[in-house]
Amino acid sequence: MRAQLGDQLVVESPATGATRRDGEIVGLHHEDGTPPYDVRWSDTDEVTLIFPGPDAHIHHIEHGPESAHEPSQPRTAQPGGQRSAKPRGTPPGRPPNPGDIGRRVAAERTRQGLTREEMARRARMAPEYLAYLEEHPADPTDATLISVADALGTTTAALRGGGIDLPPGLGQALLHPRLLDLHPDECRTLLSTHGVGRVAVSTEHGPAVVPVNYEVVDDAIAFRTAPDSVPAAAVGSEVAFEVDHVDEAMSQGWSVLVVGPAREVTDPDAVRKLVDRAHTTPWPGGEREMWVSIQPTRITGRRITSAEQ
Repeated sequence: MRAQLGDQLVVESPATGATRRDGEIVGLHHEDGTPPYDVRWSDTDEVTLIFPGPDAHIHHIEHGPESAHEPSQPRTAQPGGQRSAKPRGTPPGRPPNPGDIGRRVAAERTRQGLTREEMARRARMAPEYLAYLEEHPADPTDATLISVADALGTTTAALRGGGIDLPPGLGQALLHPRLLDLHPDECRTLLSTHGVGRVAVSTEHGPAVVPVNYEVVDDAIAFRTAPDSVPAAAVGSEVAFEVDHVDEAMSQGWSVLVVGPAREVTDPDAVRKLVDRAHTTPWPGGEREMWVSIQPTRITGRRITSAEQ
């Protein structure tokens, strides 16, 4: 088994051949493209180290004039500690999917009027690796990030989204901000299938807003909690549920608000379905076996971005 960066790892059921899970290969550990691989799973967006079993195979993407099924090109070390596959950016026909670091690097490079070649020369790296860094959810080494930060005249903390332990919004506003209302379909996409959101409830001590690990199942928001907890107060009333993302370094972000009635999920089959589909256990830990479902009656969202984009 050989792979290149950007190839798809598909895990199938041995009995039926149906796809059970798939993800993009974002990291190679051997120069000849053999396992193991760092895979970003499509259902969780998480990256894990994988040693593929007999039920897994590689779906090769097109890499330009060469065959999609040719052996992978070696992944060679570059100055500064990064490793790169054969020169390439985003494959034709596939839109860029940059991670937070790559997005910040590209934005600052563009702001300074630098081409990728100029930027790569400053950072002492291959332009092809810079293209990969800007267009994929890459995880560069500390040495690479230092080189990139020096080339841009900024800091590694800023490229990583500095101030992570501080309340968001302390940075300067954009020079020309633009506030956009999001279409409900885009709001549903941003809600994705799981994550951390906040539920607003009324308690005997007054209004409260608390974070919960949530799932999206059949268009409903579901979260697991304890019967005597604050989130459990949502049951039997109309509540608000909010998810957001703030990019402090870029002074932009988005938020999605869901409003609807909350109920406790008691049907054994429905509970079993939620448990089976849960991506994570509740971060607070402990016994939290009560499932609460919010059926959206209204979904709205807003995005702050630069008017120049």
